[in-house]
Amino acid sequence: MTEVLFICQHNAGRSQLGAALLEHLAGDRFLATSAGLSPADVINPAIVGTIAELGLDIADRVPRAVTSADLDRADIVVLMKPGLELPSKPRGRVLQWAFPDPTSWDTEAVQPLREHVAARIRADIVQN
Repeated sequence: MTEVLFICQHNAGRSQLGAALLEHLAGDRFLATSAGLSPADVINPAIVGTIAELGLDIADRVPRAVTSADLDRADIVVLMKPGLELPSKPRGRVLQWAFPDPTSWDTEAVQPLREHVAARIRADIVQN
């Protein structure tokens, strides 16, 4: 199974959103994981809310730091913010996407971001 690692700064918003959406769209074909460079304490509630609208519950997930082992294991690494400085060189293919940080957004404001991330997942990962 192809492992896809989504990375953002805090592993509380964009990377959690990406992993949950990949699970939703093609979880039978991919193993979706996420991590961050400086993990937050909890996932952004707006991200939890927008994923709940799809029938998924990610409220119990905990942000975590990306490790060299993660980068060595992943077949595809998705940087949800270009230019992130990783602890080591990824083994797999690297995709750099530029999505805004939804830290201060509410669930309704995150919905368009959810749709944009889903479209990129479909185009760059699921259909490739």
